[in-house]
Amino acid sequence: MEERDNGLIIFVPFPHDKKKPEGYQSVVGVELVDKRHISADQRKKAYVLISYIAAWWGYTPLEAMKEMLKLMFIGEAETLRRTFSLSNCDMTTARLFITYLIDFCLLHGVDVGEPLYQLSEDIPRYVWACLMNKRCAVCGRKAELHHCNGSVVGMGRNRKEICHIGMRALPLCREHHTEIHNVGQEDFLRRYFLEPVKIDERIADVYRLRKKSRR
Repeated sequence: MEERDNGLIIFVPFPHDKKKPEGYQSVVGVELVDKRHISADQRKKAYVLISYIAAWWGYTPLEAMKEMLKLMFIGEAETLRRTFSLSNCDMTTARLFITYLIDFCLLHGVDVGEPLYQLSEDIPRYVWACLMNKRCAVCGRKAELHHCNGSVVGMGRNRKEICHIGMRALPLCREHHTEIHNVGQEDFLRRYFLEPVKIDERIADVYRLRKKSRR
């Protein structure tokens, strides 16, 4: 096991004298579970999101929508869960389910009537999802990329000449992009409880950003 700044790397060696089993995968999923029961706040967030998705879907009955979304979550999300209840599941499952519901709203443009960052259980993951869907992390409107590293890209720094991988960024609509320049980055982040994330290759592809430095 090796400890890194952002987590742990666990290596499980396969015995050399044993034949690899059929269907052997070189990558495995590991969940570190907070076994405390779902909090009242988490349960409220989940039901708020489910109710708005049900209305968007066509005013589907809440209980039916809840069970449908739970099945979709189990089938699509990165989780080892096969069944759970919002009445007594663990905090980790609740957090992952809420994150899935927020991702669903961002992907399909579901209007939840309040800022999604206030419902998020994982702000960096939420900002990443906003970047991938070009949604403002504050209000959900169509977003443009705001770089959070040093001098502003476009002011003496050619967007087409620099490598963007690893640079920190936020997705912001024009209104909130203007606001962050007016009030300052730190004040803006504190006001909206946001955290910039590093641009990875998938984000770079979405915004057609340069991924390698020129030699």
